[in-house]
Amino acid sequence: MKTFSILSLATLLISNYAFGSIVPFDLRVEHLQNPIGIGETSPRLSWKVSATGSSESAKQSAYRIVVASSTGNLERGEYDLWDTGKTATSESLLIHYKGLPLAARDECYWKVKLWDANEAEGDWSETSSWSIGLLSHEDWEAKWIAMENDYGFRTRKNVTFLADDPQRGELELRPAKYFRKEFKTKRKVRRAMLYATARGIYEAEINGTRVGDFYLAPGWTDYDQRLYYQSYDVTDLVIKGGTNAIGATLADGWYAGYVGYALLVRLPANPTGRGYYGDSPSLFMQLEIEYEDGKKELVVTDESWKTSLGPITETDILMGEAYDARKELGDWTNARYNDSSWEAVVVRLPYVDAIEPHPGVPVRILERISSKAIYEPEPGVYVFDLGQNFSGIPEIKVKAKRGQEITIRTGEMVRPDKSLLTANLRCARSTNTYIAKGEGVESWHPQLVYHGFQYVELTGLDEKPDLDAVTGLVMHSDTPLVGTFVCSDPMLNQLFSNIVWTQRSNFLEVPTDCPQRDERLGWTGDAQIFVNAATYNADISAFYKKWLIDLRDSQWDYGGYPGFAPRPYSRPGNAHGTAWMDAGVICPWTIWQVYGDLGVVRENWQSMELFMQFRHWRDRRGRGVTEGMPWGDWLNLDQPTPLEYIDLCYYAYSAALMSEMAEALGETRQAQHYRELRERLGESFRKLYLKDGGKLSLETQTAYALAIFMDLIPVEDLESAGKELVKLVEAKGGRMATGFIGTRHLLPALTKSGQHEMAGRLMHTQEYPSWGYEVANGATTIWERWNSYIKGQGASNERMNSFSHYAFGAVGEWMYENYLGIRSLEPGWGRFLVAPKPTELITWAKGSFDSPRGKIEIDWKRNDAGGIELKVVVPANTTAELRLPEGMSLSDGATSQTLDVGTHSFQCIGK
Repeated sequence: MKTFSILSLATLLISNYAFGSIVPFDLRVEHLQNPIGIGETSPRLSWKVSATGSSESAKQSAYRIVVASSTGNLERGEYDLWDTGKTATSESLLIHYKGLPLAARDECYWKVKLWDANEAEGDWSETSSWSIGLLSHEDWEAKWIAMENDYGFRTRKNVTFLADDPQRGELELRPAKYFRKEFKTKRKVRRAMLYATARGIYEAEINGTRVGDFYLAPGWTDYDQRLYYQSYDVTDLVIKGGTNAIGATLADGWYAGYVGYALLVRLPANPTGRGYYGDSPSLFMQLEIEYEDGKKELVVTDESWKTSLGPITETDILMGEAYDARKELGDWTNARYNDSSWEAVVVRLPYVDAIEPHPGVPVRILERISSKAIYEPEPGVYVFDLGQNFSGIPEIKVKAKRGQEITIRTGEMVRPDKSLLTANLRCARSTNTYIAKGEGVESWHPQLVYHGFQYVELTGLDEKPDLDAVTGLVMHSDTPLVGTFVCSDPMLNQLFSNIVWTQRSNFLEVPTDCPQRDERLGWTGDAQIFVNAATYNADISAFYKKWLIDLRDSQWDYGGYPGFAPRPYSRPGNAHGTAWMDAGVICPWTIWQVYGDLGVVRENWQSMELFMQFRHWRDRRGRGVTEGMPWGDWLNLDQPTPLEYIDLCYYAYSAALMSEMAEALGETRQAQHYRELRERLGESFRKLYLKDGGKLSLETQTAYALAIFMDLIPVEDLESAGKELVKLVEAKGGRMATGFIGTRHLLPALTKSGQHEMAGRLMHTQEYPSWGYEVANGATTIWERWNSYIKGQGASNERMNSFSHYAFGAVGEWMYENYLGIRSLEPGWGRFLVAPKPTELITWAKGSFDSPRGKIEIDWKRNDAGGIELKVVVPANTTAELRLPEGMSLSDGATSQTLDVGTHSFQCIGK
């Protein structure tokens, strides 16, 4: 590869106006835009900064936050809740509300104005808002209601749990239940709020209109410890001065349905494999109506409600849904509906102490995907290719006779004959059924389930359907995308797309390992491996805040974190594993680093301390242990790394992160304790494994990758260790042998130790095993195994195989931090690094990252003269540090420079 020298620094593309304007935008409350019904009475407020003019006018020097109890008060300048006055600080993230005390149901409207570095006052932001939800049991008057005979199941016999396996059994599948009540409003309504939850999953309607656009609510938690509810502003749905109707559809969901690979586990306490949290779903809703005269009225779930079965005759998140359109209930959530055949509900007792507002982001349908092709592997069997693997549900549009049954199966792959591959779904039936009512063209999609798929199989039709008969509805937690990447290698561009799609598919309520088979669990190892890469792709701040609560709730009382969270059926004692359990430290540290959210560290500190005490108890000598689940470097390629080695590396790494977090929290003694622990563990590592010249006593790629990445190799031996790692790669024919643990660290370790070109070769190769090999074989997501599928041959292992598994996609972090060259230098991205590192195999790259403080943009390319052009956009209220790769310099010989706000262009030529 050539090296380059920069001849000159181009003029900054920033206009120096005499007068600039600094304005805040993208206002957030607890990382959310305009949240309704939050649980924090002293929430944290954030914004980004937009500015025109000189770089000085783009730096915030002070803010003024004002908060009022109504939009009218805010517009009139009556800031009756809080007025900070001019507050001198450049901080724009997570400012604690310190106004008048807030209580349940309070509404808050706010805006911000800023002053720049020249003390010029900017304009007010747009108005934003938040409201407080119900905070205690005293705020609720609703009762838990259910259908009395709800313990009955609809059983499908002789279901093949593992496709092509002789083991057979029975599935116990329950229908959805429908609930309704009518009520009258007496006068003009000022505000109507619905607070709703379920032991199960629910969807609410008022006057024939669906409430909100959330799916699979209230979400998945450790239901024995806490249950979340949603808040909806339904003012526009309530008829003012007339008769109204409210209703809800209820299903088992995670609470009472099949969860994870429960059918394979079948613990003695639960031989059916379902209902690990409870036997029967129930509903809990409270509609609060406030009239313009100040009077209030409640409509709550209680004995006055009625219930019925309906068209959803069976539904289960893993197994699928059946819908009989002949049994549709008509306008059942409209007033004056004849519900004389409906039965009275029964009231259930509450069982959980904590009912709290959902702290994360909702699951939504976010995209529609059209079919790209239809195959007919055998007569009457139609397989639709949607062209992209994703999580969600299929929507069908068919014309059929009354009573005609159409079966809809989903799968990620097809066999060479284009028949649907379902063996890898294992116990997840993932089958939906629609029985037509015979009224022209009928459209339908499942309502209370989700699948991971690219292909949809339809059977039961009289003739070949049109291509538009199947549409994919993409469903996942609404984590906004924040990153882009494109470069001169088309394979890497597809790989980037694969990484993002795999993240989208698996960030559904919890960070699952896979969205398709009978697992879909929040595996901790996968989560900690991928968390930093995930932050470049999407805003996961609120999503991970919620999951870290799940992780704390799932922590064993002895301190270990389980293999997955929530944990419906794991058992204590050995249900933790090294590297997996360290997610309890790595994930809070990462969220703090990326989003500047020290509150997440504070919330998890006691839990992390308990975990580190457990680590000390199990390994008092500091040598690493094999105790716990032996996952280790999962799916390595015949090059296993001893578990005690991995354990010692992660113990030392967690100690280092704990020291940083303790320092930030002001826990001086604990910071010192963890620094000393890290030093002792480092010394133990060197005695056990480090030989002269940076060599390790273990000859595995993962051993070197962990040691280099986690700073266990002395600086003076780092380059030598990198060369040893290259030898191990070359010994495998220039290929990887790493599994989940090693792969995440391999390319960063090579680059860190001076072997960036080898990292680039591994990045770009399309030989097995590699990311390029997956792309060459048609992947649209990241696979669980390097050889999950081979063109012309099919799946390499039909039963233990996921085609949407993000762990190996952690390499996306390396792509952002090296090919784009961006990395945060302090928590929250107030200062960040710009240091693109080209390799011989790439000629240009560009991309962006919408950081918590604004969008960073990078664009570089080689030119015909062997030079390079670099363009950098530094967002307002931030500073960048430009560091040039080895052999590059500015015209004055400097190799680094501080970049202020604005667009910077550099020109360089090769030496």
